[in-house]
Amino acid sequence: MEIHNLKPAKGSVKKEKRVGRGEGSGYGKTCGRGQKGQKSRSGKGPRIGFEGGQNPIQRRLPRLPGFKNPFRKEYVVVNVDKLNLFKSGAIVDSEELYEKKIIRKKGVLVKVLGEGEIKKSLTVKAHSFSKVAADKIEKAGGKFEVI
Repeated sequence: MEIHNLKPAKGSVKKEKRVGRGEGSGYGKTCGRGQKGQKSRSGKGPRIGFEGGQNPIQRRLPRLPGFKNPFRKEYVVVNVDKLNLFKSGAIVDSEELYEKKIIRKKGVLVKVLGEGEIKKSLTVKAHSFSKVAADKIEKAGGKFEVI
């Protein structure tokens, strides 16, 4: 076999559709575009999503459902039982929590929740506390401060 003998596989190459070359070709006169109308004329045709002047579906449907509050505060939640990693008497704030890998980002709003038990007296500084968490921290002999 030599390079001048190579042929494409049977059925892999189709003939180009030649439109507008007479009635005998099967694609003469209207050239496969049908009769009249915007899509039969020369040029680009209607844009994507155009529905003939009717309000198109992308404008009829709302973009996103519901109300999104632009002033929402999102807290990172830390449960009381995670605070047992610290030594008794330590001051715990968001930077200390980040160093112990309890929270993943620096400078986020932290809320302490009351799941689990705390066994050490700590001074906990956070942006928000649940009532149960505040009670558990005080019962253990610690303090809580809202930043």
